[in-house]
Amino acid sequence: MRPMDRRRFAALTLNLALASALPGAARASSEKGEKKFTGGASYVPIQTVLGTMRRGDGRRGVLSVECGLDIPDAALRERAHASIPRLRSAYASTVQTYAAGLPAGAPPNVDFIGRNLQQQTDAILGRRGAKVLLGAVVVN
Repeated sequence: MRPMDRRRFAALTLNLALASALPGAARASSEKGEKKFTGGASYVPIQTVLGTMRRGDGRRGVLSVECGLDIPDAALRERAHASIPRLRSAYASTVQTYAAGLPAGAPPNVDFIGRNLQQQTDAILGRRGAKVLLGAVVVN
């Protein structure tokens, strides 16, 4: 097994970066249209929310919650898009508090997490109409 040649690696990385920055690459990516995401037109994705916890073996672990919002009402959806930083902050606080109090080795209660995130959503948006959708709740 040969050692890695750092000069070749750097040159390859630089060439790939320059090739992706060419005008032809930009034109090809703009021809694809708008950025697509799963969930449909009424879906508002939220970045994964993390909280630290103690695992069964005593080490630190991470509780990861993937979620999004289903909002059929266009006006409320616009409000939600504008409120994403506040929503993420409230979600992070909720998940971190829950993860810190989770007993070591116990599985997370997905129903409890979903109810609390729904309460936070309704409070921040000012009314009901946005449904919290949980993707994956994972303990690492």
